[in-house]
Amino acid sequence: MVRIASIFLLAGLITSSFLGSAWAGEDGDRSVTIDGELKQWHKVTLSLAGPFATESDGKADGDRADAPNPFTDYRMTVRFTHESGEPSYDVPGYFAADGNAGETSAKAGNVWRAHLSPDKTGMWSYSIELLSGPNIAIDPKAPQAFAKRNPDIIAGNFQVTLTDKIDRDFRGEGRLQYVGKHHLQFAGSGRYFLKAGADAPETLLAFADFDDTRTLKQKAGPIKTWSPHLKDWQDGDPTWQGGKGKGLIGAINYLSGTGCNAFSFLTYNVDGDGSNVWPYIHPRDKMRFDCSKLDQWAIVFDHAQTKGMYLHFKLQETEIDDHRKKNTDFVKAALDGGKLGPERRIYLRELIARYGYLLALNWNLGEETTQTPEEQRDMAQYIADMDPYQHLRVIHTYPNQQEQRYPHLLGDKSALTGASLQNNWSNAHQRGLRWIKASAEAGKPWVVAQDEQGGANTGAPPDLGYKGWDGKDAKGNKVHTAEDVRKYTLWGNLMAGGAGVEYYFGYQLPENDLKAEDWRSRASSWKYCAIALNFFRDHEIPFWDMSNANALIGNNENNNSRYCLAKPGEVYLVYLPKGGSTELDLSKAEGEFSVQWFNPREGGELTDGSVTSIKGGAAAKLGNAPSQPKQDWLVLVRASQ
Repeated sequence: MVRIASIFLLAGLITSSFLGSAWAGEDGDRSVTIDGELKQWHKVTLSLAGPFATESDGKADGDRADAPNPFTDYRMTVRFTHESGEPSYDVPGYFAADGNAGETSAKAGNVWRAHLSPDKTGMWSYSIELLSGPNIAIDPKAPQAFAKRNPDIIAGNFQVTLTDKIDRDFRGEGRLQYVGKHHLQFAGSGRYFLKAGADAPETLLAFADFDDTRTLKQKAGPIKTWSPHLKDWQDGDPTWQGGKGKGLIGAINYLSGTGCNAFSFLTYNVDGDGSNVWPYIHPRDKMRFDCSKLDQWAIVFDHAQTKGMYLHFKLQETEIDDHRKKNTDFVKAALDGGKLGPERRIYLRELIARYGYLLALNWNLGEETTQTPEEQRDMAQYIADMDPYQHLRVIHTYPNQQEQRYPHLLGDKSALTGASLQNNWSNAHQRGLRWIKASAEAGKPWVVAQDEQGGANTGAPPDLGYKGWDGKDAKGNKVHTAEDVRKYTLWGNLMAGGAGVEYYFGYQLPENDLKAEDWRSRASSWKYCAIALNFFRDHEIPFWDMSNANALIGNNENNNSRYCLAKPGEVYLVYLPKGGSTELDLSKAEGEFSVQWFNPREGGELTDGSVTSIKGGAAAKLGNAPSQPKQDWLVLVRASQ
């Protein structure tokens, strides 16, 4: 820990409250504390002892109605710069109450914070600017923090050493970045990333152990305890307030332990399906944030990153994303009626300030967003302008609205860099391929994941036998299986050149999208996901340089009969959902190629089939699988060394 005492006045830009004690509570002494392990890619926290404030300042009916709202009327920005001059980040700061609100539930204090996840070792400097004025944090016409430098701005530096993290901990690999390809890449290790994990429950953060977490719809959106995963919490794992948090921390441990690496969650769903997640001090006060709850969220997110879990932030729900709903409750919940107004700006700024340092995440404009293309472009651009780390920005819409909306957002038409697709489980390949190709043709390849698979009542089903699940819906109709989802959703996306999957749990099945608390309900699906992820890693498949090539195996219609992913002349993957065999067109390739088979059901080593090598220059038969010829198989065809 580094503590630097500094005196600064900011040339009168801070109101008089900062310079004295005109209100109840003590202003800080203008000192700065640097906390964290001070290692590359680790969370470094800068805390400024600044003006005293409370979460409810500025409320007309509050005790401090004349005080500035700490979320809208102060704008803290910290410029972090490496000694080499690059990189340099302008990081938004935030009001942190007493600096320990996750433990104390404090609603007031004089601590102001910003976080850095440093890219490089060596000396880093910082300079802080804290401005005040009505709505300065949300008014785009207000003075920019670094437009005019002032010599009295507080400044200092700190030393960063090498990370010591290994295995699944993302701090050993660095920030996951969009690099103009269909897959994200770790800035430290250079490894490219495929994801697989849970899209459900969307109400993951509706957790009883978070401060002031309750439901406005008891029947539809109950509060979770995550009790099935209490046994997965381990000694040394984080908790807060005397042992809270074990259920959700344990759930993350479990999912990570299966080999999966992602989960998603809504950060605001008032008047949506669950109506039990909000970051505010009151569900309808969209200008004041709950410091203690958001600190507790950060504890969970930090732990997830140490467990190698990619975080999918879904920023709003379809019921609350615009003003076109007839129900007045929706109008109350909507952020500026869908537009980029004060509510939406401060909401996005607060989330980016608090969680932007995390290494592996995406910002999703919202679940099934129905905003206009202009509103979507404005929101995506604001996130791009505010996020110093430029995390992936994705859009998610209803399946039947993709053709209507996405063409208006491709290429330089928006700041989006990806799509979070919702489609039927059986057409993940075709829909993924559609937007992978379209985005590449537009000049900015999107990272395309299959994050929700329908129908809405089924999604990814639980394992047979789980809570009596017999594979049939309420009407007695047989539902697709986890094996179907493996074949056509998981491998369908990957073989299209997609970035991976998350699994949605349907409303009519055990552990559904709103009520799920037991990720063991889909244990077999997590197993299949891990097998797929391990295959690409263990066999060093250069998927980031490969593209779909179904025509090479005679599937010009891109149907579900068979898929091909290729780096022509070097490596080919052929997936056979129903087994059998096929020919691979190598007429434009030269040399010899090995042929090996991989079992996507059980994993394991590569094995030989009836054909072990083929030659380029013509179409070649791949032969038959080593066993179980009617089951799905993956064929790896690789140029011989």
